[in-house]
Amino acid sequence: MPDFNIHIQPTKNENIVKFVANSFLTQANSYEFKNIDEAKNSPIAQQLFYLPFVKTVYISQNFIAIEKYNIVSWKDIENEVSTAILDYLNSGKPVVIDAETQKKVPVTVYAESTPNPSVMKFVANKPLVSGTFEFKNIDEAAHAPLAKELFTFPFVKEVFISANYVSVMKFNVAEWQDVSMEIRDFIRTYIENGKVILNDEILQNKKDKQSISVENDKERSDIDKEIIAILEEYIKPAVASDGGHIAFESYNEATKTVRVVLQGACSGCPSSTITLKNGIETMLHEMLDGKVTKVEAING
Repeated sequence: MPDFNIHIQPTKNENIVKFVANSFLTQANSYEFKNIDEAKNSPIAQQLFYLPFVKTVYISQNFIAIEKYNIVSWKDIENEVSTAILDYLNSGKPVVIDAETQKKVPVTVYAESTPNPSVMKFVANKPLVSGTFEFKNIDEAAHAPLAKELFTFPFVKEVFISANYVSVMKFNVAEWQDVSMEIRDFIRTYIENGKVILNDEILQNKKDKQSISVENDKERSDIDKEIIAILEEYIKPAVASDGGHIAFESYNEATKTVRVVLQGACSGCPSSTITLKNGIETMLHEMLDGKVTKVEAING
């Protein structure tokens, strides 16, 4: 049993706080409970509902998020809630009890083409991970069992996992019409069998990167933050729908150039240059009153 610790993470919604653990609480499942009756298969959620300010409890991957009523402020109660969650997790009691008799929802996975002809997106009818995870080779996938097994297919070049989908980049030795069905069936069976998507070790790696990111955020200029906000709100959702991810890298005020990192289906995509020129570049130029005139992409 892991020795749990918890860190408190605010969200954009001032009424919701995430209590993030250093170990997975669920694998490929997310839960939302709006009252104590709905939480009958989650002892920890039921326990939390005895707190009078708890409105909704969310459990997903490695965190428990709580939405509160406005009767209290999080700064007055978050440490007490964090301690209660930590004590429960370290007691070894189950977070969620999935009854064997409960009817299983069949797992479905469908293949979806992307603007990058080398990349196919495989979309499941259930969440797989929280966040984005990119693997360039089997060594990088040491703590990602699903990605590691996908690399055993000789034509798999890169794997990108986010939300409810897996993007797979192939080598040119195979055509998608010959191998997409095989990959789709493999991913569906893998999820259906309840196998682990990511190991706990990958959480620590991500936490370390997030700590670096937080430190970098403190050094960001106002224009950096404006660019990041535009990418988050307007660009990332569209990129994610194509099986990719985009992240801010830097802004050069002297040359008015923004550098971004492309991952997943966007990485190495022949059409990404057109997307950058006609889409992101134009949007940043117009929304930031000409402070950006050029966008350069780095493949992640």
